[in-house]
Amino acid sequence: MRRPRLDPASLARRGVLLSAAGGIFAGAVRPEHAQSTEAAYPNRPIRLVVPYGAGTSTDIMTRVVAPHMSRTLGQPIVVENRAGASGAIGSEAIARSAPDGYALLMGAVASHAVIPSLMRVPYDPLRDFTHISLVTNAPNLLVVNPQVPARSLREFLDWARRQSNGVSYASAGNGTSSHLAGELLKLRTGAPLEHVPYRSGAQAVTDVMSGQLPMLVYQVTAVLPAVREGLLRAIATTSNTRLSWTPDVPTAEEEGIAGFGVAAWHGLFGPAGLPPAIVDAVYGALRAALSDETLRPRLGELGRPGRDAADRVQELPRRRHRQMARRDPGRADPRGLRDDARYERTGSAHAGTTML
Repeated sequence: MRRPRLDPASLARRGVLLSAAGGIFAGAVRPEHAQSTEAAYPNRPIRLVVPYGAGTSTDIMTRVVAPHMSRTLGQPIVVENRAGASGAIGSEAIARSAPDGYALLMGAVASHAVIPSLMRVPYDPLRDFTHISLVTNAPNLLVVNPQVPARSLREFLDWARRQSNGVSYASAGNGTSSHLAGELLKLRTGAPLEHVPYRSGAQAVTDVMSGQLPMLVYQVTAVLPAVREGLLRAIATTSNTRLSWTPDVPTAEEEGIAGFGVAAWHGLFGPAGLPPAIVDAVYGALRAALSDETLRPRLGELGRPGRDAADRVQELPRRRHRQMARRDPGRADPRGLRDDARYERTGSAHAGTTML
């Protein structure tokens, strides 16, 4: 399959990264009055698919929340990793599952906003899913290898402009939020940045730590441990305010770059047609998990829970669906999507997975 042409400027201008959470969950349907669950749901284990690899931020967050949801529901929740095509393979599997509440999906901005707006996928992110709740909204850090002679974003950009061949940056794959963040930085600053996509976000982080590539914009969950150990240097955050766990790291706006607020959300989905009573039961279990005081410190590192996640979904049924970007509604051959990863840099570990 030919590599899709992804124009950097048009990618950044689409705005899917910046507005995806509000749009995709605007159609979440949570009944105002809970009804008795159908057939005493749940009466057997629930499968929760993560469409990315083990050890990714989506996987970590899911495995933190799932045991608490399981206790509320009274049944085991089995987390299953089905990675590939920036989340499209696992998402398709749930889109084609029976709407009985025993197959759920922890989707993300790439699987349900970015990729469907850039290329054909074998599902419709609005029509083929029941949108249960936003779960987290994770900020990003711009990190560099410690050998890069820059301790601020301005110094990094000045250094990049002095390089005769420009500077490469790593991403978790074509169309992922880390890719769009890099292209947005390039668009806003005119810096000579060259995209190097990986099939494994974990390997992208590893290669920046080892000095194979100098820079990465990535979710704080995935890079914070390396920053704390001195294996990566954080030089800017893409959030509107400084992050509590990196208070000494300025925002990009503080460094003189306006309009660089980039975050990546995760959301809980079921197949289209999920009965309202089951939606209510799953939503209630998720809300209980996100409200658990023992989880809040950990969830704070994974993203912004509580009022910024579970509570907000109460307002979403009163808002209209918004399509994030123009796209061809046709279906793609799933085999083509799988082949699409061949041109991405594989690295030496976790091949075939994408960290989001």
